[in-house]
Amino acid sequence: MTHVTSAQSVRRRHHWRRDVVELAALFTAVAVADAVANMIAHGPHGAFLLVASAMALIATATFHTWWARRHSHAPPSPAPATPAPETPAGPVPVDTVLWRMRTTVRDEPGSLAALCTTFAAHHVDILTLQTHPLADGTVDEFLLRAPAALQAKDLTREVSAAGGSGTWIERADAHDLVDTPTRVLGLATRTALDAAELPLALRQLLGRCTIHSRPAVSVTGRVAGESAPVEGVLDGTEMRLRDPNGGSITVERPYLPFTPTEFARARALVELDARLGPRIPRSHDVLTLPEGEEITVRRADHDDLDAALAMHGRCSDRTLGRRYHGPVGDANRYLSHLLSPRFGRTLAVQTASGRLVALGHLLWDGDETEVALIVEDSWQRRGIGSELLGRLVALADEARCESVYAVTQASNTGMVATMRNLGLPLDYQIDEGTLVITARLDRTAERTPQHNDQRDRHKQADR
Repeated sequence: MTHVTSAQSVRRRHHWRRDVVELAALFTAVAVADAVANMIAHGPHGAFLLVASAMALIATATFHTWWARRHSHAPPSPAPATPAPETPAGPVPVDTVLWRMRTTVRDEPGSLAALCTTFAAHHVDILTLQTHPLADGTVDEFLLRAPAALQAKDLTREVSAAGGSGTWIERADAHDLVDTPTRVLGLATRTALDAAELPLALRQLLGRCTIHSRPAVSVTGRVAGESAPVEGVLDGTEMRLRDPNGGSITVERPYLPFTPTEFARARALVELDARLGPRIPRSHDVLTLPEGEEITVRRADHDDLDAALAMHGRCSDRTLGRRYHGPVGDANRYLSHLLSPRFGRTLAVQTASGRLVALGHLLWDGDETEVALIVEDSWQRRGIGSELLGRLVALADEARCESVYAVTQASNTGMVATMRNLGLPLDYQIDEGTLVITARLDRTAERTPQHNDQRDRHKQADR
């Protein structure tokens, strides 16, 4: 900060010698003036000398004013311009893409500055930055806006040259523009409202990863595996957390080891789920079938186990075999697993009298998503399967799943037709009479008007 003090505000020091000099000058001026006045008044040319003296004084004053204005009060010469900071040569590109990048740097001054300098040299803008401290370094996580012409491998090479190691990069989208605290609060809110959201919340919190829920007791009644300790286990690219419903939740990713910060966030989310206990949204939609009958579509959980078992008892062996792909006697054992919110979401269809007539399952299968349907025989061919499948696909799309698949028999033409009615790109695989139909939910792909109508109709339903 520069301090400027005016000349008038400066209190000058007073000296007695200056007063003596000024007094002497005053007496001298009076004496000279008296002498001049006597000479002019008594001389022969007094009037002429008086006029000449006045003109000389006027000329002197005029010259002094001109000289002072020209030299003393001239505008100051302009200061030399400060050179502008050097910028990378070339125009700034217009087309950009979003990247998520993680890299490990040494924990020392200047390491982050070296990365920022490299980004600036290639017109890369840092939108967000998170730091994850480690024992021997720091993991920096960036959300970057980079020129579209800059390839991922080139950006990774430049970061490595600037001191980054173990670099991982992937394309990002508009969802990643939300700042981390807001995103974590949103995931916590979703988990608090619905127990089925925990696996999805973990996946969105930790990025691209695979999540497996392992129950304490398998479908066949045997102990499935060792439960994770209360504090959880962090082992490089894998973490194990205790499932509040029993068993464990395993999170894996193949690229970058989990940091202690990520482990703490995931453990806090699981702890929130455990404290809130079982919960499920109780929203429901009442629909009218073409025949005029009303049905209700709602979320289902373990409370619907008895009603689902009763529906199984009314279904034919052919219907149960198409749904469960095995012995009919094993169908009932899968219901407890399917109705658990930890493994996915289940939609139930009930009549006006309250009888359960159909179930639709959306199952989290690692990094893939499976859809499955069962409709009681007397209620088939009425559009219930299409209604359930459309809602399940909308839920998968909302959860940002890339695809959903259905496993059925090659002879099940009804399921094939229902999948085709989605209006999505489909892939078919047949192996010894088993048909796997995969519907791709890539949001960048072109959607048919039929699918757009289904998505808008089901987006707000049965969350």
